[in-house]
Amino acid sequence: MTTPTALTPAQAHPRLATLTVVDVRTPGEYAAGHVPGALNIPLDRLRDALPALRTAAARGELLVVCASGARSGRACADLAAAGIPAATLLGGTTAWAAAGHEVQRPEGAPARTVWAMDRQVRFAAGALVLAGLLADLALPGTRWLAAAIGAGLVLSAVTDTCAMGALLARLPHNRPRGVRAPDLATTRRP
Repeated sequence: MTTPTALTPAQAHPRLATLTVVDVRTPGEYAAGHVPGALNIPLDRLRDALPALRTAAARGELLVVCASGARSGRACADLAAAGIPAATLLGGTTAWAAAGHEVQRPEGAPARTVWAMDRQVRFAAGALVLAGLLADLALPGTRWLAAAIGAGLVLSAVTDTCAMGALLARLPHNRPRGVRAPDLATTRRP
């Protein structure tokens, strides 16, 4: 039997107890609400977790989740390249919640909701472009800041990577204190 590459929330929900769910969003996004039982392994830490993920995949199917399905799709491709079968949740936690399924928050998680990473990137890029254009009124030549951000966004799309997202993921609001997500080492699946 082959592992499906994608599951809808309706397909994943009845199988939740038998899946190892891996949420690849930032800890802040994870703390804002996640699929019940999901383990938080941010996308930028996935390579470090490959041995544990290989072991978990040997015990049963992996389901990778993010906010919309983009990062989890990338994670599944990275896992497949490492020989680890995994499926992505189509539409991510957004589709999961929209389907009426429960989302959990870790105990002690802050009450405020962290913006999804793609929203943070759009805000930061837009603010930098606007700042570069406004600064150009006073200091001619600073419009090149806007051009550099535009070039970075094009490069991001072409390479399917996001340096700005990686930098934003390291900010304190994306790594809440005092909240520990379960991990593969502390979680046992049937």
